[in-house]
Amino acid sequence: MDSIALQLSILGPALLAGALVLSTHVPLGKEVLRRGIIFLDLAIAQVAALGLIIASMLGLEIQHEHGGEWIANLIAITAAILAASLLYQFRHLAARTQEALIGILFILAATGSVLLLSKDPQGGERLREILVGQILWVEYSDLLITALVYAGILLSWFRLRNNIGQYAFYPLFAVTITLSTQLVGVYLVFASLIVPALASQAASKPLLFAYLIGILGYISGLTLSALFDFPSGAMIAWCLVAIAGIFWVVNSLTSPSTDDTSSTT
Repeated sequence: MDSIALQLSILGPALLAGALVLSTHVPLGKEVLRRGIIFLDLAIAQVAALGLIIASMLGLEIQHEHGGEWIANLIAITAAILAASLLYQFRHLAARTQEALIGILFILAATGSVLLLSKDPQGGERLREILVGQILWVEYSDLLITALVYAGILLSWFRLRNNIGQYAFYPLFAVTITLSTQLVGVYLVFASLIVPALASQAASKPLLFAYLIGILGYISGLTLSALFDFPSGAMIAWCLVAIAGIFWVVNSLTSPSTDDTSSTT
């Protein structure tokens, strides 16, 4: 009984963190797919991670000490918004050119992180934490501010997106990705944004099914990581893809084909 209670005390906050990430990533992921800028979030997440590393090197440890975490967050968010604003300037270029520039930004941010951490004895571990995340170490108290910010972002997106212009998507996206990167890591940010949105495109209720795919991916990933002692972030990413693949196959088999539809008309 004690072991079950311990597991729930760890998995509960992690699952809530995943649900918060999905709350914003599913609708924003659909917008990323619509705009055709698939790797935007990966680049912005890596820039945000670079900002966090810079803040740490400046002595602003990302801990609940003397307000240092908020200054570090501000540096990371500022870096992410600047990067997003830069990429916004390229929006009129051909899609393949935009993707190439996004890839270049990602490489610069990723290698910049490696260079900054190369002299740190714990650099390898810190880099792994940024990429894979530490979702199992999240506590309920860590999620309050993130939940409030996400609520504001969701309100802005669903109520005002038709009136806030093309640019406003980029800073909203940058803030979301920065906070999510600290919760779940770079890789899981990308998986949470793209996988559910992609798999549910042909569904009758794409938003609902995208949320369902996402939450099932987090539940199964966290459960398997707890049972078999796998890294949680990596396990969740694999489960997201597996469940999305299953949904894609089932939806393809149960949906009427265009040929069947045309033959009945």
